Amino acid sequence: MQKFKFLINNEWVDASSGKTYQVLDPSKNEPIAEVALADKEDVDRAVKAAREAFNKGVWSELDGDERAEYMLKAAELMRKRTKELAKWETLECGKPISESEDIDMPYSIRAMEYFANQAREIKGEVIPIPGGYAFDYVTYEPYGVVGSIVPWNFPLHLATRTLCPAVATGNSVVLKPSSFTPITAILLGEIILEAGFPPGVVNIISGPGDTAGNAMLSHPDINMISFTGSLEVGRKVLEASAKPRIKKVILELGGKGPFIAEADCNIDGAVNSLIVGFCLEQGEVCCASTRLFLHEKIYKEFMEKLVARAKSLKLGETMDPTTQMGALISRTQLEKVDGCVKEAIRDGAKLVCGGEKLNVSPFNKGNYYKPTILENVTNDMRCAQEEIFGPVLVVIRYKELEEAIKQANDTVYGLAATIWSENIKTLYWAAKKLDAGTVWMNTNVMSKIEAPYGGNKDSGLGREDGTIGLKEYLKVKNNILFVGKEYDNFYDFK
Repeated sequence: MQKFKFLINNEWVDASSGKTYQVLDPSKNEPIAEVALADKEDVDRAVKAAREAFNKGVWSELDGDERAEYMLKAAELMRKRTKELAKWETLECGKPISESEDIDMPYSIRAMEYFANQAREIKGEVIPIPGGYAFDYVTYEPYGVVGSIVPWNFPLHLATRTLCPAVATGNSVVLKPSSFTPITAILLGEIILEAGFPPGVVNIISGPGDTAGNAMLSHPDINMISFTGSLEVGRKVLEASAKPRIKKVILELGGKGPFIAEADCNIDGAVNSLIVGFCLEQGEVCCASTRLFLHEKIYKEFMEKLVARAKSLKLGETMDPTTQMGALISRTQLEKVDGCVKEAIRDGAKLVCGGEKLNVSPFNKGNYYKPTILENVTNDMRCAQEEIFGPVLVVIRYKELEEAIKQANDTVYGLAATIWSENIKTLYWAAKKLDAGTVWMNTNVMSKIEAPYGGNKDSGLGREDGTIGLKEYLKVKNNILFVGKEYDNFYDFK
């Protein structure tokens, strides 16, 4: 079994306690690797290295062009190791190899390339001051040490989504991947080393949130936290990050994405889009489309095609390129999803398809759950309000679009929403009314590194990706230079 250590100050080190833990393959629930287990002392070591690197200016004071070259070299090394990275992503995450190769790896490499080139484009602003007696200019500067805590559903993609803008802007980073999926982040550490990044700029540790994660949140020498995960944990992150010193926080939390299918929509296209919306990554996606608001005029035809497509999906061996759905991350998550479905049925929902684990050998050893569709759901039911994080779709019939939008917005979440119609005016109007950080029109689950991504309401704070996401990792400084002829009396100078 392969063993992995931490990367701290460009050195591979064991945990201070000497403790390790095993990473499991969710498709078999068998160990695939042994990884060092971080505690508070390891977090301290990593933060100290990051702080020293930042203070010395070995990275933060480099020209943007120089930082870009390091990052572009890392991107090229990632490209050369794509197959290896994709294999480990699938092994530790449980997703099909096709998703790892076609989604996770291209997005991760693109993040490194895109933000590398953005490092060259960080610009200030000049503010015209009435009277011309002062030259006022704005500069954007790195925060210092960024603590990045990333989840297990897109391990490398979400790691690069925070790491790349952080280092592109001159920050040093302590990266903590999920303890379920630390391996591709550690392999990224190998790439960072080979690319020649200075010591302390990127530090990678692994451990559970209640020890290593909490130590990062409360550490006085971390200036900023980027966290992607559940709403429940996000609340704790926001609270903990205010002590002992207030940190800048970016939160990308949960979702309960509405999908509105208007009567005039392209039914085949909408159905295929919705299948991706709630079955991609086994439904373990924050922006998943898990609430279908379906117009009554197309209800029967749409549902027939939707159920047929859901039943046709191939669950199976994750390394098989023809597999379309893999395994949920853990046995605990499997039981949670199944429990939510059973509760919904007790509450009056009708099971249309799925609603059970895959019990065919050898897949019964893994955490497989069939695509599940529930009818007769009302928007106030728990299954329509709470994030299940599995391949479960609830269906709600509607008559008027205003009614559908009102129900779509009637949730604590506001991460992403989808509307399908052939009427451009309908799409435009609905996009204005839907309360979400992203609105997809005649497409679904489309997120690009170049465009901002994040949530409204309880779905989070701030944005990742794009130039807007880049600026989240920069603090703003206003600089005022007096250029008047006299400065004898502040209150009457001209």
